Amino acid sequence: MEIFDAYRDQIFAAFWTTIQLTVYSAIGALILGTVLAAMRLAPVPVLNWLGAAYVNVIRNTPLTLIIVFCALGVGQTLRITLVDPHSPTSIADSNFRLAVLGLTVYTASFVCETVRSGVNTVPMGQAEAARSLGLTFGQNLRLILLPQAFRAVIIPLGSVLIALTKNTTIASAIGVAEAALLMKEMIESTAAVLTVGAIMAAGFILLTLPMGLLFGWLGKRLAVAR
Repeated sequence: MEIFDAYRDQIFAAFWTTIQLTVYSAIGALILGTVLAAMRLAPVPVLNWLGAAYVNVIRNTPLTLIIVFCALGVGQTLRITLVDPHSPTSIADSNFRLAVLGLTVYTASFVCETVRSGVNTVPMGQAEAARSLGLTFGQNLRLILLPQAFRAVIIPLGSVLIALTKNTTIASAIGVAEAALLMKEMIESTAAVLTVGAIMAAGFILLTLPMGLLFGWLGKRLAVAR
């Protein structure tokens, strides 16, 4: 516990950064993933192809490569930093936002497939009935398919969110001051590998275990009766 007491402030700050990475990336991935799912379900071949290409390419690309590309390709080569370059914290802010971008782009491919599988659980007759009433594809998706799809995949979406929380450790590759980077610094300064590892593991368990319980409860409570 001496190590925890010595690094208490840094640990809380690192896990707060992890939480922020998770929340911002989850919001972005949910929006982008839903759009991609709509593209894959749309009656337009070009949109289907683009959505499928995105999912197949991104899902089979290592997350580390995507994060590093965001930092080097987007941040340094294209000079898109997403921050005010005159800010005293511009480097740290840029790395954080580029990490959110990379996590969003990567996680959206999994959200897309999860939402699409939820849409496939909706009986075909409902979509056909909606079309017979004159609803457009967008109206059908927004009013009939997606509301039921999200209720059907609450638990799988929870699993995606838990995976995202653990994937935030990759952000340390571009210098984001989250839990994994602090763990590396603590091990280098104290050499207490097991103790530091146990502290960080406990922190992630405290983040992910309640998520699993919450999404499990929501999934059962909001399940669509067939």
